[in-house]
Amino acid sequence: MKKNVKRFLSLLLTMVMVLSMLTACKSNKTDETSTKDTPTPTATTEATDTPTATPATEEVKPGGELPRNETLYYGGLQWGAVNGWNPLSDDMNNALAITQSGGGSRTPMFETLYMYNMLDDTMTPLLADGDYQWNADRTEITVKIKSAAKWSDGTAVTADDVAYTFEADAKVKNGQGVALAPYIESVTAVDPQTVLIKAKLDAKGKAVNPLLVVAYLGQTYVIQKAWIQKVEARCNNDAAAIKKDAGEDVVYSGPYHNFYNDDQKVVLVRNDSYWGQDASMWGKLPAPKYLCHTIYADNPATEVAFKAGEVDVDQQFIPNIQDLWEKDGLPISTYLQDAPYGICVNMPTAWFNMDNKLLQNVAIRKAIAMAVDYDAINANAMTGQSPTFKNIPRSVMNPTDGEQAKYDHDAVKDLQWTGNDIEGAKKLLDAAGIKDKNGDGIRELDGKKLSFVAACPDGWTDWQAAIEIVAAAGKNIGIDITTQYPQADVFQSTVTSKKQTEYDIFMMWTDSAGPTQPWGRLRMLTSSEYNGVDNNWAGNWGHYSNKRMDELIKLIPGEADPAKQKEYYTEAVKIYLTDVPSFSLMYRPDQFHAVNESIWTNYPESGDGNNIPPLVLLNGYSIAGLYKIDLVK
Repeated sequence: MKKNVKRFLSLLLTMVMVLSMLTACKSNKTDETSTKDTPTPTATTEATDTPTATPATEEVKPGGELPRNETLYYGGLQWGAVNGWNPLSDDMNNALAITQSGGGSRTPMFETLYMYNMLDDTMTPLLADGDYQWNADRTEITVKIKSAAKWSDGTAVTADDVAYTFEADAKVKNGQGVALAPYIESVTAVDPQTVLIKAKLDAKGKAVNPLLVVAYLGQTYVIQKAWIQKVEARCNNDAAAIKKDAGEDVVYSGPYHNFYNDDQKVVLVRNDSYWGQDASMWGKLPAPKYLCHTIYADNPATEVAFKAGEVDVDQQFIPNIQDLWEKDGLPISTYLQDAPYGICVNMPTAWFNMDNKLLQNVAIRKAIAMAVDYDAINANAMTGQSPTFKNIPRSVMNPTDGEQAKYDHDAVKDLQWTGNDIEGAKKLLDAAGIKDKNGDGIRELDGKKLSFVAACPDGWTDWQAAIEIVAAAGKNIGIDITTQYPQADVFQSTVTSKKQTEYDIFMMWTDSAGPTQPWGRLRMLTSSEYNGVDNNWAGNWGHYSNKRMDELIKLIPGEADPAKQKEYYTEAVKIYLTDVPSFSLMYRPDQFHAVNESIWTNYPESGDGNNIPPLVLLNGYSIAGLYKIDLVK
């Protein structure tokens, strides 16, 4: 259905919803703010002329009711209460404020030098002033800092802040330090507004990994030097204590900061003194005064709120999402008008726990992977919102044309499987001598039953549906696979530990689009550098190790010859499909970016000419959407 027709049909329901809210609020005398300022939709969803929201009738106190027409509500990002506001930590469980990613970090509170845009693989300056500059040998990058950039305490953002942040990340060995310190020799301040980034060099004097040097620019937060030193002092320079510090007094540079949070919701409030309204950056403030994420129990609860207009921007899988506008007439939109409705660049993957001795047997791993019915996952878990593995054969590449061209498809086609090959899986196990010897229906190896626990976070309904299909595949080939669905924070804390015995098969994400891909995803799936690292959010959660794969991971980034690089990628795909340390279950978008246009409109959509990626108005250049959206008239 065409977008304008969809909006026209949905408008009648929008009017009814808003009028109902107005009527209900008239009888509620205890409300701290009146909803009389909520805009009433007219016969069009054209935006207002300016992004300025109507002021609340009363000052909002932390924990109080937020004015609906000044608040952008999120769903599908935050599960459980936040642990704190410390950007040096990887364990704050603070989705809105602290998420550093190679495909574009979230920057409403803490900012990066540049904003990555997955739509065109570009970097847009944020704290940086102009494009970054490589030297002739591509071993050093120079970045200028905007003179307008300020911290929330009014002091200037300087090159010293950039340099000290890098040093602090490396010292405390947080995710950024672990990921980047091995590839960046130094980050230094040439003068207050000039940063020099030197790559680590190999024996030939070439940058070991120029891809990661570029990724650093749009991935790592710049944190105030003075604040870091304050934390170091109160934690006696103890790295573990520094990473556990809640950072309630943190200084930030972004347009929003902590307003209120508990186990029910997280609220960021706009800093109306934000430096980004300078002409050198956005030239204005973002439209919403508040960003709020209600902490729902699970995906179904979030979906109910989304349909009711209580969530504006929803990052979750919704089965048959097209029914929301085609059948239900709701004012809901997606980035793409037609299936798959989003840009599929991610590959949710089932990882084998290689610390389990039974799963160190490759025949068991491959048999399970071969037996899984991926078409059923696409039909039931994804409701068709994904390419199939028959259309896009499995490798370590996402479905985009650019990545698919990186390896020789014919060279690996005999290793690829499309799933539901029950007989093939049984033959593989039989040939390996892994049989049911006591007649109870469960195969054994060395006298031990093949009995495993498969897990993913509770409430992640599409992942849970996929895990159930994995468990069913086990049953079909004589392997007992039971399922567990712990709370998301518990699950993630377990999986990211350096050794865990709770889950034998478990789902985690992969890298999506980014300046390091598909190399970064290969590294994430297989690199042994992460083995033995506690609180590891970087990858290889199954603790796989392969010497040749590690060599390829080192060779690829520095290889300038496309033909040779393709040769390396093809060899890596062969190893991955032969050893099967993990297996992707589906293709899906990086973010599920669906929006309800009851209150706000002008969200990013394909073909609108704004080139803003569908990453929930938070990741990388997607934050530009906060400056484009407007209230519905």
